Amino acid sequence: MSPRPRIVTLTLNPSVDVTFAVDHVRPGRKLRGHDLRHDPGGGGVNVARVLRRLGYPVLAVAPVGGPSGERLKALLRAEKAPVEAVPVHGETREDFTAIDDATGEEYRFVLPSARMKACEWAEVLNAATAAAEPGGILVASGSLPLGAPMGLYATLAATARSKGLRLALDASGPALKAALAEGVWLVKPNLDELRDLTGLALDDDASRIAACRALVLQGAAEWVALSMGSAGALLVSRGQAWRAAAPMITAVSTVGAGDSFLAGVVGALSEGGAPPEALRQGVAAGAASLLAPGTQLCRAADVEKLSRRICAQPVVEAAAQARPDTPQP
Repeated sequence: MSPRPRIVTLTLNPSVDVTFAVDHVRPGRKLRGHDLRHDPGGGGVNVARVLRRLGYPVLAVAPVGGPSGERLKALLRAEKAPVEAVPVHGETREDFTAIDDATGEEYRFVLPSARMKACEWAEVLNAATAAAEPGGILVASGSLPLGAPMGLYATLAATARSKGLRLALDASGPALKAALAEGVWLVKPNLDELRDLTGLALDDDASRIAACRALVLQGAAEWVALSMGSAGALLVSRGQAWRAAAPMITAVSTVGAGDSFLAGVVGALSEGGAPPEALRQGVAAGAASLLAPGTQLCRAADVEKLSRRICAQPVVEAAAQARPDTPQP
């Protein structure tokens, strides 16, 4: 029996996520925190954490630097998530999430990264593509570090294609647009990112499916996994579309929901799972992450439980072709 394929994740701008709670957020006062915890962070790192919890073989590749970088490596190893850390001169950033006990609201502070040199981000890209097996899946997720060109994900897409890798991408803005011009295997925008990309209102399923399919027909992606928050998600290919509603739950935190959704979809597809199965697992993972406070992400038991409540159904109408007025990405 051949070994299960390993998924490689790439995080160009990782972080150590610091979460704590305060009694109540008030301006001009010392706010004393409690329930302090540290978690590994960054898009691809979160995807790797969830894949590991769901039982998929995975390797996280990320640049690390300074004491925060050492802590990031230690946190990943504590979760038994294999990591290939590429040393860089700048210190790995920290992000902060403060939870107001009085209201339950979260306050998220995302700090800037250190500026990376061209030789450093090139080394990280080389490490990720070298770690992935031909025909395997490489997941790139998250923002770009300071100093990286907006076309960096496009460069990665071209390299992945030349090496026979399937690239799944979760990005935004100019970096996403440039990568889609090169073409990827799967792209995971949220609804706001798809609106920014297309310039359309996308107020209903028909227009959303049409916009996703336009990306496929233009060669931007083979699969579009559109996350829509409480409205659920869509998974669209050239000839088919599936929709899954989100389960009704009480959200504790929204941190990492998109990363968890992407991990669930990619994990199932990596082992030949049918699209409805992949969408169901993705929505379950995204919903399960809402049950955990701060940056703890989802638990496998919650994903399994929620997946039983989710039905991914084919969308027949509006799935035939994209609207002709959909703008190019």
